[in-house]
Parts: sequence; structure tokens; C-alpha cells
Amino acid sequence: MTTPAPLEHFYDLRRLSDAGIEVDIEADAPARERIAPWLGADSVRALKARVSVEPKSPNRFSYVADFVCDLVQKSVVSLEPVDAHIEASFSRELHLTDRRRPTGDKGEELTLAAGDDESPEEIDGPHYDLMAPILEELSLALDPYPRAPGEEFAEPDPADPKTVSPFAVLKTLKEQR
Repeated sequence: MTTPAPLEHFYDLRRLSDAGIEVDIEADAPARERIAPWLGADSVRALKARVSVEPKSPNRFSYVADFVCDLVQKSVVSLEPVDAHIEASFSRELHLTDRRRPTGDKGEELTLAAGDDESPEEIDGPHYDLMAPILEELSLALDPYPRAPGEEFAEPDPADPKTVSPFAVLKTLKEQR
């Protein structure tokens, strides 16, 4: 089961003119509240994006996006809130494919080889979610181990009773028997 996207902005690529489109998308408060847990963040304060889509051929499209996001994550050291500012630009080539897969002589479905990272992203239909790549890139841009400035993880002091491992306590209880 996949988790539904917290923010979607669909566009029908069949409506795309030769000049293409440029769309500004800004997440409102309810959308930001849905995005935060989806990203594993405490809160998302702002998310703004600009998307440009241009046709390259009847079934190929150029997708370019810029986004800015301000959010709050928990520090992995102190669990205190840490502000993060992420700005990114990226592009993709989209390829509108036929939903049917090629089949062999006996009607079995053939496996298509996976392409490299530079190959176009295959999409099944002309209704394309312009926000999906932005949310994907945002999730990849997050710091997996956020820390406040100057904050570093320190090994616990074995002499300090507050930092003694629970397993060490159990070991001493076992030895006292």
C-alpha cells in the first residue's frame, strides 16, 4: 500500500501549447500540515515552486522545476527543533507511453530493461501531477541527521549514572544474584 501524496497539482498535458506552461504552486496551511509528517518533519513553514513544462514531441515533454521550502526538523542529538531552508532546481524529461506492455508470441508480458538515470521518466497518461517530482526531490534534499549549529554527538560518560546503558544495569543485577 502506498501513502497518498500530501499535495497534488494535476495538469492535462494534452492542453499544452507549443509555448508550454509555467505554473506557480504554493502550499497552503492545510497542505503544509499534510506534508510535514509525510517528510518526517515537525512542520513545514513554506513551500513554493515554479514548474515549466514544454513539449518536445507529441509524447515527450521537458519538465523544469525550482522550489524553496522552509521547515523544522528534530535534532538527532538533542531532539530540539532545527530550522532548515532548502532551495533546489532540477529537470526531467517525460515520455508519455502506451499503457500496454509488449508481449511475446505466447501472450506473456515481456520485462523491459530499466534505463539509466538520464533516461526519460515514463508516464502512463496525459494527466500528470506537477507536484510529485517536487515532493520527491524535497524528500531527497532533507538532511537525514539534522543538528543545531555547533551541536555534536558525544559518547556517553560511563561514570555518569544518567548515561549508563540499561543493559549495563541489567548486567549488574544479574551479577548481584
